[in-house]
Amino acid sequence: MPTYTVTVANLPLSPQQKSQIAEAITAAHSAQTGAPRFFAQVLFSAANEGNHFVGGRVNTAPQVYVHGLVREGRRIEIKQALMSQMLEEIGQILDISYEDVWIYLQDLPATQMIEFGRFLPAPGDEAEWEKGMSPEKRGRLPK
Repeated sequence: MPTYTVTVANLPLSPQQKSQIAEAITAAHSAQTGAPRFFAQVLFSAANEGNHFVGGRVNTAPQVYVHGLVREGRRIEIKQALMSQMLEEIGQILDISYEDVWIYLQDLPATQMIEFGRFLPAPGDEAEWEKGMSPEKRGRLPK
């Protein structure tokens, strides 16, 4: 399942902005890949003042960095559409220049990922894989 880490520098995020960004990333991932929404998780962190450097110098401008770990096996067009959708929505939510939003996607083989106690399925095999989850776990998942 995709794990997106959103790190900000020189840009405090309100709880509402975090929620909006998490929703935007989740919606983009599901829309572009067809994966269920509950697959996506989003984590937030902030670089302390003076701890973000660009070109060897302390960066003082607002910056958002999104690092997504996703299952390999998707075409580049899908990944670029996903990244473009996230870029546009994050820029709008935070009212910052797209130049200040950096997004990296990193592919991992599904065979090297365990979630919900099991190895992940290949892209497209999510529905069958989900059937193997306990009814209790399935009942707690957001739709």
